[in-house]
Amino acid sequence: MDWTILWWLLAGLLVIAGLAGTVIPALPGVPLVFAGLFVGAWIGHFETISWITVSVLALLAVIAWAVDFLAGAFGARYLGASSRAFWGATFGAIAGLFFGLPGILLGPFIGAVFGELSGGSDILQSGRAGVGAWLGMVVATAAKLAIAFLMIGLVIFRLGFDQISRAG
Repeated sequence: MDWTILWWLLAGLLVIAGLAGTVIPALPGVPLVFAGLFVGAWIGHFETISWITVSVLALLAVIAWAVDFLAGAFGARYLGASSRAFWGATFGAIAGLFFGLPGILLGPFIGAVFGELSGGSDILQSGRAGVGAWLGMVVATAAKLAIAFLMIGLVIFRLGFDQISRAG
């Protein structure tokens, strides 16, 4: 039995799950995109999508992970938030998943506000921390989406270039 179609289906599902995960905080978005693209390279025996391309994809995945972590922290810190606000934003993002799109959008803000309030800050400082954490997560999400699409575009370019070189 030829398993190639099932492997391609797995690769495609991993990439789609990864794209969803760049927006949904509980899923490891860019690593899933990388895993799907790696499976695609493996299916082709790393001929069209070479180890060099896979290495670039891995580097982009590491950059996306760093951006995800640092953007939230810097966003909160930029507006004077404590580490409690950062962790509150993280827990708020996870809890927000259970409340659909409004929860995903408001969870980090509410979590950061409660985190800052728990440390004894006033409501104004807590609100600023919430805005900073929310802005950091928005920037991180946009950067992760851009990196994920860059990774997919790089693979599509390699596949297209391979097709052109075979035809010519």
